[in-house]
Formats: sequence, C-alpha cells, structure tokens
Amino acid sequence: MHYLILATDYDGTLAQDGKVSETTLVALKKLQKSGRKLILVTGRQLEDILRVFPEVNLFDCVVAENGAVIYFPATREELLLGSLPPEKFLQTLRSHNINPLSIGKVIVATWEPNETEVLTTIRELGLDLQVIFNKGAVMVLPAGVNKATGLREALDKMGLSVRNTVAVGDAENDLSFLKLCELSVAVANALPSVKSEVDWVTQASRGEGVVELIERLLTLDLTEDLRESSILPDRHRILLGKLDGDRDVYIQPLNRNILLAGISGGGKSTLATGLIERFIDKGYQVCIIDPEGDYQEFEQSVILGNAQQIPNSAEVLTALSKPEQNLIVNLMGVKIDDRPLYLAQLLPSLLEMRVRTGRPHWIIIDEVHHMFHADWNAAVTLPQSVSGTLMITVHPEHVATSALSLVDTIIAVKSPSQTITDFCKAVGHQLPTDSLASEILAGEGVAWFLKNEDQPFQFQVIPPRQERQRHMRTYAEGNLGNDRCFFFRGEDNQLNLKAQNLIMFIQLAAGVDDRTWLHHLHLQDYSNWLQNSIKDESLAKEVSEIETTTDLSPIDSRARIKSAIEKRYTLPA
Repeated sequence: MHYLILATDYDGTLAQDGKVSETTLVALKKLQKSGRKLILVTGRQLEDILRVFPEVNLFDCVVAENGAVIYFPATREELLLGSLPPEKFLQTLRSHNINPLSIGKVIVATWEPNETEVLTTIRELGLDLQVIFNKGAVMVLPAGVNKATGLREALDKMGLSVRNTVAVGDAENDLSFLKLCELSVAVANALPSVKSEVDWVTQASRGEGVVELIERLLTLDLTEDLRESSILPDRHRILLGKLDGDRDVYIQPLNRNILLAGISGGGKSTLATGLIERFIDKGYQVCIIDPEGDYQEFEQSVILGNAQQIPNSAEVLTALSKPEQNLIVNLMGVKIDDRPLYLAQLLPSLLEMRVRTGRPHWIIIDEVHHMFHADWNAAVTLPQSVSGTLMITVHPEHVATSALSLVDTIIAVKSPSQTITDFCKAVGHQLPTDSLASEILAGEGVAWFLKNEDQPFQFQVIPPRQERQRHMRTYAEGNLGNDRCFFFRGEDNQLNLKAQNLIMFIQLAAGVDDRTWLHHLHLQDYSNWLQNSIKDESLAKEVSEIETTTDLSPIDSRARIKSAIEKRYTLPA
C-alpha cells in the first residue's frame, strides 16, 4: 500500500454547503478500515469545523485555519504554527469598518473587496503577514504559513511522509498542499486554475468526487500487480540517464525491484550513487544495507554501525522514524557468513514499518550476493510481494532465485550480455530477442524493463554530484579477504605478515626491516596491489613512480607511499 494517507479539503471538496453526505462518510470509513490515515485540511477555524462536522473524529488529524492550527481529535492536542497579528492591526481594521471580520487562534479573515484595505494596513504597520485568497475569502496569516506547511508539520508529528499522501481539493488556497503531495487530485467542481495544476481530476463533484477517489485507492489494494496499476505521476520519475546523448530516460520512483549488476570497476558504484541521490532529492526515504562501508556521504542521512559496532533492529527503526532522514546500515562488523541471518532478522521489521508508515520507500542492498546467496535460500527469504528494492551485485548468478524472481528492472554495466544471460538462466526467463553488446564503454549502461514489451536499451549514465572513491572505508579499515590482502614475505619468504587493509599496510610497512621493504618496492608489489586489489588507479600510478625513483632511501619511500595513501583515504589517528 503506497498511498497510505488521504488529505482532503473540506468546503467544496468533502462537503457541499457545509455538510458531508452519508455516502461520503461511508466511503471515508471504508478507507479508514483499509489501514489508511485521514487528514482534514481546511481554512475554517477549529471551533467552526468541530461545530459543523460532528464526524470529525473519523480523521486522525485536522489542519485548520489554512495551515496555522493542527488538532488531533483522539487526544484533543492542539498545535499552533504562529500567533495572532498584533492588537494594533485588529484595531485598525475595526476602525476602518472591515466587515465581516473573523478572528481565530492565528488567522484573521474577511471577504472581498476588503483585501485592499487589509493589504494597506499590513504595509503601513510594517507587519510580516501574508494574504491568501479562497474563492472570495481573504485570509491573513503569518508569512510562510499555508496548507502545505500545516500538512507537512502534521505528517512529521505522525511520522508519515508526503510521498505516501494523496491530496484532494478545489480552490486556489489548496494548491500549496496539493503540489506538496505524491498525488494531487481536484474534484470536478474545482476552479480551472486548480484542475490545470493537478495529476488527476475526478468525474464527480465535491463529496462524490472524493468517493470516486477513495474507490480508486481501494481498487489498488485488490490489484495483483501494483507496479503496473499504481497511480504514479510522471513528475516524480527518477532520471536514469540519457539516450543518444540528449533524450532523458526515466524509471518509476516506487514499486520497482531493480537489479544493478556488473563486474568490479564497471561503474556500478557511480550509477548506484546517482540513483540514490535522485531518490533522496525527490523526497523518498532510503535505507542502505552497506556491507563494506562504501556509502558514507549522502545528504540527510545518518550512519549506524562500523567495524566494531553492529546496529540492532530497534536502532534502525528509531533512525528511520523521521520521514526526512535516510539511513546507512554499515555491516563491516558482521562476518560475511552471518550477514544473511542479520538481514533475515532486520528485514521483517523494515517491512512492518512500511505497512504502518509507507517508509522506507527504497531498501538498497549492496553486495546482495552476500545477503541472499544462491546456496543460502534456507537462511533468508524475501516475501514475493516486496517492492522498492535496489539490489547491487557483481555476480547475479550467485544471488538466490527467491530474490532474483522479484526483479522487474535490470541495469547492467561493463558486460551487459553476460549479466543479462546469467540472470535469465538463474530465473528461467527468456533471453531478449535483440542482440546484446558484450562490452560497453565506461559511463554507459544497459537497462531492461522486464514487465514491458521493450527490449534492453543502452544509455549514458548521469554522474552523481558526489564522486566518492569505491570501497574507501573498507580499504582503509575493513577486512579485504586473503585473496586481496598484501603479504610482506621478503625475498626468501621468511615472513608472512598480512595487511588486510590500508591501515594495517601502513603499520606493517613502518615495522618491517629495510631489506623486506625494498624487496617488494623494487618488484613494484605495492603499486600492483593497489591497482589489482584496491583498484585505485591514480594511487597505484603515484606509488609506481615512487617505486621507480632510484635515489630514495627506505625511510623516504615509506614516507611518500604513506602520504600518498593518506591523501586519498581518511585514516584514523
């Protein structure tokens, strides 16, 4: 269930002539029973709406006075997002015979054509106030307060996101909160200026239009393939890359399961980082399962875990409780063989949170072959209804079939033909009829939307804003594994000192004897290790130049190589 919240205006939308019909009330109750939240967003004063709408307790929250007052019917808690204008403002309006003049907890309201006198008074008194219009009504509020700010504050208090909210309205003062939400709807009687700005217009007017919207939302719950039937406006699409150098190509922002695969050094990290940045830019909450400490620098994100600390499920859920906060779960402290069990314990909590709040919108699993290995189906399984996942791997053929069978979008880099062939063999999917390139250039990718009739297509990758070095923290302080460690052995293999990361390499380099150090230096073992295991070409090149500088003493060459490493990698003191 993606659309978890319905936010609706009252007059002219939910109500006709101030009253809500029994049919509309029945529909609201049905929507409430489906597990969704209801929020009323109105320009009326709170006391007024409580008087004219006895069934207000159907709603989880009321945003009144055009966004200035938030009220929770279950607890009767009130929250003001501003204060009344100074008494001098009210006295001036009264002295100028402004009538009618309504004064709420924050709002001051009248009707046209009094707006000229109101604006003149605001200007003459130098007040930080704004005037909002609503089909003849003239509403005075603190600057920056409107239905959008009120709704956002209410959602934050409830731990919910605008990305899971459908909004419906009819008038110009509704536009702010309509544009804020994931799906914006206007009832048929809405002003033309409102209809032109929303994602969908109902065929029916007022309460009947809201009923029409509710029925459409409930129908989604009965649809087998939500990914194909969900109402997803194009304005939220995520940029994937460019076709032919100038045409943009997009993916849908939700309800997709993406497999991003390709060999090391092929551009997976660059592509993944760009996609995650754009998820966050659109306001979608991400939870990144980061086995190797690769994802450290995303805006509005926190990091849990390191090589010494393993975050538990409660800590993860607490970090995700704020809708605007993204989370990186660092699993460097979890042994490779223990990672499937760790995720098996965490994943149900994340999915249960999604049922309650609709978040996190995206679960990104790096090194997914460690989490769902083909030989570990018994250790962890994925519900076949799960969506909103981005799975990243070098080896799709090593990923459990239960995970691969969820995939509806494949993105391949470096060797797309091999990647797609391996995937199809693993899940028994028919290979595409069009021939696939065995190799593509750096900065390119191949995407295949499996649910469509389309064939795979090649595109140019859009670089992320932040170019990070791959596996930086893993290389600095993680455990690379025996096949990628550096071993100080010496010319007669008398030593067997293992450096499993760059920190250990620097420590051992400082302690080995000069003869052992120079033996590996002259063989250019250091630059070869940095090139092949660390996969840092620029660092390997710099170290190679140090290795081939013949007039350096062992002390100097050690110092220069240490400096070169520390320039690129943030090492603990």
